[in-house]
Amino acid sequence: MNASILPEELLASLNASIQCRQLQIQQTACLLASDFPSPPTLVLHGPEATGKTLTINALLEAIDTSSAIVRSKECITTRHLLERTLTEVQKGLGDTVRSVDGRCESISAFVVQLQRLLEGQKKYILVFDNIDRQREAAPTLLPALARLGQVIPDLTIIFIVTHPQPSQFHMTGILHINFPSYTRADLLALVSASPLPLDPPTDSTLTFTSSDLSYLYPRFATAVHDSLAQPTRNSLPAFRTLCARIWPSFIAPVLAGHYGPREFSKLMVCNRHLFQSEDALRESIIKPSSLQQQKQQNQPHPPSTKPTTKPKHQQQQQQPLHLPPLPAQLLITAYLATHTPPKHDFLLFSKHSLSSSSRRRRRRGKTNPTTNTTNTPKKTTTSLKQRRKISRTLLGGQPFGLERLFAIWNALFHDAAGKGGVGAEALVQFATVVGMGLVARVGGGAGGGGGDPLEGGGGKWRCVVGRDHVRSLARGLKLELDDYLLD
Repeated sequence: MNASILPEELLASLNASIQCRQLQIQQTACLLASDFPSPPTLVLHGPEATGKTLTINALLEAIDTSSAIVRSKECITTRHLLERTLTEVQKGLGDTVRSVDGRCESISAFVVQLQRLLEGQKKYILVFDNIDRQREAAPTLLPALARLGQVIPDLTIIFIVTHPQPSQFHMTGILHINFPSYTRADLLALVSASPLPLDPPTDSTLTFTSSDLSYLYPRFATAVHDSLAQPTRNSLPAFRTLCARIWPSFIAPVLAGHYGPREFSKLMVCNRHLFQSEDALRESIIKPSSLQQQKQQNQPHPPSTKPTTKPKHQQQQQQPLHLPPLPAQLLITAYLATHTPPKHDFLLFSKHSLSSSSRRRRRRGKTNPTTNTTNTPKKTTTSLKQRRKISRTLLGGQPFGLERLFAIWNALFHDAAGKGGVGAEALVQFATVVGMGLVARVGGGAGGGGGDPLEGGGGKWRCVVGRDHVRSLARGLKLELDDYLLD
């Protein structure tokens, strides 16, 4: 590589800090060098956790060029993204530019204000990280941002995406730099470069040196990759998480003094159950400690009786959820909104309706036989009961809107809702419940609801949690879930 583009010392420092990405560093540095013109649009693409953001951050700090990075994951709507971009550009330029309004009612207003900020700048680089995961993005957002480099002189737009589509930007001639997945040798080198600690207990007289750790951990990482890393292959964070789960149980015999840190073969024989089962690959909200798992697996059973423990997939399903009060209230409300028809909201959730006991009798259809004021024949009632053979709780839930969700939440938990109504805290907690996968979106999208095109319009949601988990949460809040469900 030419020294006038990037000094050799700086290139060696970048290659040492960002391992296994020498080719991508050279290609990006050649295109973004301060002494040469840069392309108006550049795309860095590749799977997750392949060093795209790390590489561009290091290069922007190394070269002498003004730049700004906008993370799309932190922006809720398109308007938030545009206003955040103007704020980051103005913050990076400092007091050398005149201030702008900062409000963006459309893409055109954003371009005009960005031109005012960059007026007189020789070269500027604007990076949109994870722009393909922007929430409620309109179909014309990416093509409009890709043409900013053609409208504003000396501006380079860099998109960091996962999988670029052929017609995603509606233009040709865009340079792409691929960040492929890490190979087996790359994964082992990256994980072995930052090993987990091998610290003896405080009351132990054992001592371990750094050479013992450098001997043991690479071999341990190789064994984990070859035996259990098939589902997490090519994913560096997942591989590191898997090693962190197994490492405490793997070094337990070493910390107990039974084996030395260099007796790797004996440790593999002693801990073979860790590499034969797939417990470390199973995700759960509540994770039991590794010592408890090892104790349960090593506990002998009487020869005359069979163990009465249930299968592990049933044990995982029966683990209760533990949520703070406000997310638990929103999850209970989402379940009721999913499994209750809207036409019964006044009967079940109205404050001016019947009491809980009367509501339960009316919900289950138990009326007083002596006060039958209707003239409906008995045959009609029997035919209706025969027609309805499937319980309502066994049927699939129906989607609901946010307006109905917070109306039910206000009726059930009026003490918590009355403090501030449906404010930002309730919306943030509902977004947290959605992020945990407990509530899923089933409709709406950009332009799907008749709202602001920059805000994304409407949408509907559905609770995907089982009844037993929600019932346990409701009992923890002193609420009987069955009183608000129709049989």
